[in-house]
Amino acid sequence: MTLYQRVAEVGTRYFGKATTFKYGFNLSPIYRSSSAKILLVSDDLLHIRVKLPITYKNRNFVGSIFGGSMFSAVDPIPMVQLMNLLGDDYVVWDKAAEISFLRPARTDLYADFSFSTDELEELKNKVAAEKEYEIVKTTFLTDEENTSYCRVKKTIYIADKRYFKEKRKNKTK
Repeated sequence: MTLYQRVAEVGTRYFGKATTFKYGFNLSPIYRSSSAKILLVSDDLLHIRVKLPITYKNRNFVGSIFGGSMFSAVDPIPMVQLMNLLGDDYVVWDKAAEISFLRPARTDLYADFSFSTDELEELKNKVAAEKEYEIVKTTFLTDEENTSYCRVKKTIYIADKRYFKEKRKNKTK
């Protein structure tokens, strides 16, 4: 169990999942280095909103937000969100990412991450039938007027935990 997993386990006991998710990320040195901040986590974890303010810490040579900051602001959220939504019977991994910079960002940016209960049920059904499955989630970094500056597509691998462990065990033989 990693340090972050231990902190999440203890925090959840005292503060609940949504509060622990929000402040765990916001206080994490790794996530703080992106300059982003989680503004909102719904109680059911189905919706998360992130703000990436433009600051001296993330401006590039031409005065717009550094692309690495944009990516690091959104990179960990969908995987960790899905891990929390699906629970311990599943393995969830980031498999691939694609980022497209649509225009220079010289303003604060926002990103929303959402899963529906129907989407989660469909994922569980696909994994039950196929043992492993991949989804692609697309996130846009937008300004307050909803103008898009960046698009990030994340491919996320989901598997039945027992199946995944057996698969790894067989590969090592």
